[in-house]
Formats: sequence, structure tokens, C-alpha cells
Amino acid sequence: MSLKEYFEQTRGFGVLATASADGSVDVAVYARPHVVDDETVAFIMADRLSRRNLQSNPHAAYLFREGASGYAGRRLHLTKVGEETDAEKINALRRRKVPIACEPGEGEVRFLVTFHVDRVRPLVGD
Repeated sequence: MSLKEYFEQTRGFGVLATASADGSVDVAVYARPHVVDDETVAFIMADRLSRRNLQSNPHAAYLFREGASGYAGRRLHLTKVGEETDAEKINALRRRKVPIACEPGEGEVRFLVTFHVDRVRPLVGD
């Protein structure tokens, strides 16, 4: 199954981990990635710690746990390759309305951050 099919068909819970240049780690809840192709995914991000970390360290990891229980899922090892702020493109990609706590504040810019998928691993084991 391709990454696109997997993330279109599978529901679950995702977490993105980033680190600053000095190695300070951040972990944040993120929706399923937008799959461009089997080597490229994108996330819609606010200008918060995860995105700021990516400015100095382009490497990240995304952990996705399927369903409500168990240990099925995927781990994606990622390298940032680009970002853009085209609001029309970002809004077209949005799957649903985000929770109020995640809505952008007035004047807050959203970023479409694109990553190369360096490696895909199962949630548990190799």
C-alpha cells in the first residue's frame, strides 16, 4: 500500500518531533500528513516551536498510531525540503475545520512545510 493510500484510508493519532540546532527536542500533535507522493509529505504548520526548530535543523520524525488501541502504525523519518505560505493552496488541502485552540490568531501566517520521506518504519520494531 502506498503512503497516499495508507494515510487516506487509515485513521489514528500523529505526533511530530523536531529538534533545534542545539538538540532541544519538541513534540507536538499533528494531523495525518498530506502525501504528495511516496517520497514527499507536507504538514500545515503555524509559526510555533516545531516550525522554528526546522529553520535550524531540517530533520524531523512523525509517529502515527492507528485507531484507538494497539501498536499498529508508521514512523516517518523526514527532512524538510521547502515551505510556502500560499493561503489558497493551504486552505484547499485542509481536510476539516481545526479545533479552536489550533486556529490561527489574527494576522498569524500558516505554512505548508514539505518534507522528503527518508525512511518509513512500522510503529513497533523494524
